[in-house]
Amino acid sequence: MVDISVQKIEKAFEEGNNILDGITFDINEGEHVALLGKNGAGKTTLFKIIAGEISEDKGDIVIAPGKKLGLISQIPVYPPDYTGEDVLRSAFRRVYELREKMDKLETQMATDSSEKLLNDYDRAAAEFQSLGGYNLDFEVNRVVNGLGIPEKQRTQLFKTLSGGEKTRMNLARMILENTDILLLDEPTNHLDMNATEWLEEYVSSFKGTVLIISHDRYFLDRTVTRTVEILNGKAEFYKGNYSDYVVEKERRYEEQLKRYEKEQSEAKRLQAAADRLYQWGTGNKRLMKKSFAIESRIERLVKTERPDKEKALSARFGSLEFSADEAFSMKGISKSFDGRTLFSGLELTVKGGERIALLGDNGTGKSTLIKLIMGELKPDTGYIKRGPSLKTAYLPQIIEFAHPERTLVDTLIYEDKCTPQTARNRLGAFKFSGEDVFKSVRDLSGGELSRLKMCMLMKDSVNFLILDEPTNHLDIASREWIEDVVSEFEETLLFVSHDRYFISKFATRIWELSGGTIHDFRGTYEQYRTYKAESAPAAEPKKPEAKKEKPKSEISQKQKNSKNAAKMAAKLEREIAALEKEISEIEDKKEEFATDYEKLLELDNRKAELDELLEEKLMEWEEVTQ
Repeated sequence: MVDISVQKIEKAFEEGNNILDGITFDINEGEHVALLGKNGAGKTTLFKIIAGEISEDKGDIVIAPGKKLGLISQIPVYPPDYTGEDVLRSAFRRVYELREKMDKLETQMATDSSEKLLNDYDRAAAEFQSLGGYNLDFEVNRVVNGLGIPEKQRTQLFKTLSGGEKTRMNLARMILENTDILLLDEPTNHLDMNATEWLEEYVSSFKGTVLIISHDRYFLDRTVTRTVEILNGKAEFYKGNYSDYVVEKERRYEEQLKRYEKEQSEAKRLQAAADRLYQWGTGNKRLMKKSFAIESRIERLVKTERPDKEKALSARFGSLEFSADEAFSMKGISKSFDGRTLFSGLELTVKGGERIALLGDNGTGKSTLIKLIMGELKPDTGYIKRGPSLKTAYLPQIIEFAHPERTLVDTLIYEDKCTPQTARNRLGAFKFSGEDVFKSVRDLSGGELSRLKMCMLMKDSVNFLILDEPTNHLDIASREWIEDVVSEFEETLLFVSHDRYFISKFATRIWELSGGTIHDFRGTYEQYRTYKAESAPAAEPKKPEAKKEKPKSEISQKQKNSKNAAKMAAKLEREIAALEKEISEIEDKKEEFATDYEKLLELDNRKAELDELLEEKLMEWEEVTQ
């Protein structure tokens, strides 16, 4: 069954310039699909057309009947007095309506035991249970805690939250709504690493249909099974996740290039033959005719266009070798701000050529530690010893220039004291060519700013490179060119990043800053994830609370003694069977997730709640059947 059908969609914001030019594809029920394309290719425009936010110029969008669709970037307008909690609970409007209906029916059943009334109650109770009405608090807390939404934001007025906080709250609401089709536009923006990993687990196990736009390649690798790339307004299709897409795209490029070169070579040979026949055929109609026939053959032969490919950066860092093995070391380092200790007692040594990823939650002191290493701040205690030949280049998270009104070429001339020709040569090596060099710095995109800053950093030879969130807010193409530059750098590297693809590609050592200290792990990011999973403490079984005997008054004498007691018993038996089935499924899942500490803890907590609810239902059943 097709959940989303996109048929010959055209959309232009400027007359004669279609951003979408007849794009066509289907997404089947349950598929998880990545939507890729350069910035400005039309990805978000297509999302908004699918969600009904904007209309297409031509073509059709068909959503499977009865399917509920949610768009993460689409934040509804809520009443001004709504708190974050109200927004979360708005996902359960139908559940609250059913609870209210059941309360009214229970009141009526105290004096009326008619079969119609009991049937109405049974139907409402069955739907209430199917929608998870008995487990609302558990579900809300599970999602909110997974996405790292603090309690303060739940009680805060929704309208006072920041854009990122609203997006995160809206994502939680959409998950709680059990939407059939998820449209996720950069869902990991504004999420820390733990929340991203939770969302990744949720999406990968989501049974419904998912269409994702994301620059988080690690996230895509673990959540999608098919890729659609928007190229020149049309769709190109690839099986598999992002890494599969990269391999297949390169294979197709090489195949098309070979086909193009073969056709061009043959066309060149035939053209030479046609030219000779034309020269020989002056006054000879037969030879002239043959020459024209070869020309026609050439036109039919050449069918393949030369494939386009982004030109790689031709610049690279000049590197200095260390005169000693040790790049720098820290002894007894501590630092506090406003009475709060960020870290203390740090003892670390870094050798030349190591590639270190500095990880940690926001506010743990990562940027402060970088400033200490660079010598911009002084520690409260201890000292940092740097190698005598250490020469550092630093790419900050927020890139600013003193004179953003200057052009790119003037920026290099004034700040690096170089000639106009040298400035243009260096800018050209970073893919700033032609009229681009006369752009104002203030008009550059995030990726272009990073490129310009790198261009200026690489004027000198360095042996220690520090990067602070180098891929933050960059599209995939910009992330890849930074990776190309870093891949060529063979000396010491220290970087802060939440981009797990980047971390996985470069890190040979992990520093995780938490609890005022650094946990030092020598190995790759994948090895570190495995180590953390294996060393996590086993989940402590939840102790069941003493059960209180349910007062018999809660089951009205009228219901108990009526001729409909059998009907009530049957209803309870159905509920008991459903609970026992869910408990059995949890036991099966515990075997499946035997090495996943967080998942096991979640399953144990859920099973304890179900056991308690099952015991209550059994007590009710005993009272009804006495």
